[in-house]
Amino acid sequence: MNILILNGSPKGKNSVTLQTARYLEKRFPEHTYHVLDVARQIKKYEKDFTEAFNSLLAAQLIIFTYPVYTCLVPYQLHRFIELIKESDISFKGKVATQITTSKHFYDMTAHRFVEENCNDLGLNFIRGLSADMDDLQTTKGQEEADCFFEKVMFDIHNKIYEPLKIVPKKIGANYKAHLYPHLKKQNANIVLVTNIAENDSNLRNMIDEVKNISPFTINEINIREYPFKGGCLGCFSCTITEKCIYKDGFDEYLRTDIQSADAILYAFTIENHYTHSSFKCYEDRQFCNGHRVVTHGKVTGYIISGNYKNEHNVQTIVEGRTEVSGMYLCGIATDEGDTERNLKNFVNSLTYCMEHPMSRPQNFYGVGGAKIFRDLVYLMQGLMQADHKFYKKSGAYDFPHNKKAMMIGMKALGFMMRFDVVQKELKVKMNEYILMPYTKVIDNTKPKK
Repeated sequence: MNILILNGSPKGKNSVTLQTARYLEKRFPEHTYHVLDVARQIKKYEKDFTEAFNSLLAAQLIIFTYPVYTCLVPYQLHRFIELIKESDISFKGKVATQITTSKHFYDMTAHRFVEENCNDLGLNFIRGLSADMDDLQTTKGQEEADCFFEKVMFDIHNKIYEPLKIVPKKIGANYKAHLYPHLKKQNANIVLVTNIAENDSNLRNMIDEVKNISPFTINEINIREYPFKGGCLGCFSCTITEKCIYKDGFDEYLRTDIQSADAILYAFTIENHYTHSSFKCYEDRQFCNGHRVVTHGKVTGYIISGNYKNEHNVQTIVEGRTEVSGMYLCGIATDEGDTERNLKNFVNSLTYCMEHPMSRPQNFYGVGGAKIFRDLVYLMQGLMQADHKFYKKSGAYDFPHNKKAMMIGMKALGFMMRFDVVQKELKVKMNEYILMPYTKVIDNTKPKK
């Protein structure tokens, strides 16, 4: 079988993820393998797609191979997928799957993104392999890679593919901005980051409407116009210096013009099951901040044009990013239904959040993501020095073994529970004991003035 490995890592042949594909090449030599370094050479393919076109045409099985970058594929692979969809290749009868390495931080959203785009292309899709970065070094990891590949071959032989996940197309909206501008206050710094295209009149009008009726001045930044020299390379140079290896000034611009704001809003049009890759470049390049949550406590919100209600993966990414960052989501305005009402509600909620101190506990998306980063930074503190310093100072190292008093109390309770007389007593009064501290809080609560 002709197998095409699309290497979506910016590190090219030095990619950790690519090593799993190389391992499979040696384990199953009866197949023909061809590797395209699509991320490393993205600028080349933007100029001339011929080599990629011919390789895709000749392939029977296409394996997207990439590290997970901020909930999705790296910007460079995102851009390559756009080029594929622009190329008008027929994928009839071809099969695709994927291999990723990560610490499992939102690896599922990355996988869904690739799968949904493969569905659009007419590719038969087989569930991929999501491995830890270190898995291939273990016998178990090698066995799992073997199992994955053998099942892929079995599925191809028996034509067992993932059910199609086709998102219904939304009829293009054409909202017209018409509401009367509001008198502006000057006591808040609000930034709106967008990747709006020049001809996107619908999103343009939605943004203008929000800016008009907001009682606060909103400073718009079109990230599509920023002169990025490239997407994140995953080189880790910034983990010590806090400076990006690119000399395009983005790290300083990000910190002074965007992350210094009281509120950071985002506006984009859904495209290819997320938005245009320029926004992904912006997201990936924020790794100059490492794993540090520098926007915690700030307000955020989204203005989204497109079929948001049916793009469930986009919904997960939006919520997950908000939760992990510790920001307060004031709302999401879409052009589905009554757009004018959606925009008014968005501005009203934003205004309230700017005038009141807002906070809410993280849900599973935030807590789970934070714990993955916490353990990673602690383990790699020798390399991730800036992250380690931040985590120590901010109290992010909230390991359970630090809660010694509670652990001792639970051990004492466990010991006492061995005795029947204690068990009988606790069965009767367990709820009373559990509620005692809450009862104390409620008894001491006074009306808020």
